Amino acid sequence: MKFAIVLVACLLAFTYANEEADIVKADSEVNVEDFKYALELTNHIKASQEGHLQDKDNWVVKGEYEYISKEGKPIKVTYTADDHGYHPVVEQ
Repeated sequence: MKFAIVLVACLLAFTYANEEADIVKADSEVNVEDFKYALELTNHIKASQEGHLQDKDNWVVKGEYEYISKEGKPIKVTYTADDHGYHPVVEQ
């Protein structure tokens, strides 16, 4: 349940941080042992994430997000997160 609250908080943070952007796409599915969501805004921000409970206490999560930097460059971050930490890969 805590994880679902964090997920909703992240989605709201994207939306409120981009008050002038409208939501183009918003899909989510949250279950006890897995989840996935996708969000796309009119200001070229996209985010998606999915995860599953690996064992009783550990989640394995994969995701990515994209945006346009203030300098006009597209930035894409793909990542995994597990019991060994957060592992991002940034493409510019």
